[in-house]
Amino acid sequence: MPGGVTLREMTAADIPAVHELERRLFPVDAWPLQMFVDELAQAETRHYLVAERAGKIVGYAGLMCMEPISDVQTIAVIPEHEGQGIGSALLTELIRESRRRRAEDVLLEVRADNPRAQQLYRRYGFQQIHIRPRYYRDGVDALIMRLRLGTRGPDTTPREADRP
Repeated sequence: MPGGVTLREMTAADIPAVHELERRLFPVDAWPLQMFVDELAQAETRHYLVAERAGKIVGYAGLMCMEPISDVQTIAVIPEHEGQGIGSALLTELIRESRRRRAEDVLLEVRADNPRAQQLYRRYGFQQIHIRPRYYRDGVDALIMRLRLGTRGPDTTPREADRP
């Protein structure tokens, strides 16, 4: 893990802090607090994580898995901690959980105007498969990306050729 960062399962006690970050990071498309409550209540099909540094949540991620498909519901890292491997660590854990739950594919939506996130997903082998026009509230398109599991074996890290 990046220096001093730990990952753990999100708990109900984390929801207020995660929701505050959600509102800060995604002001136009922020999930309501109740959505996080509802997501955590569905442990049989959901898996949510937080990344902490010095007792403070600096990132979070969530997955919905209904075999044979996993879907990355959310992944976020606060700007002051971007570029430190936290997003990669969160994504790696979501992919591992997808494999554990026997998913064949991992899907996600990413903003068309977020090249940094797109680059991260491509390093893990995600490929764009579709565009959802005007998906986000501010009119930005969503790129639908897919990672086919099993095609790269058990590894969940970026391919050497794809590393910056």
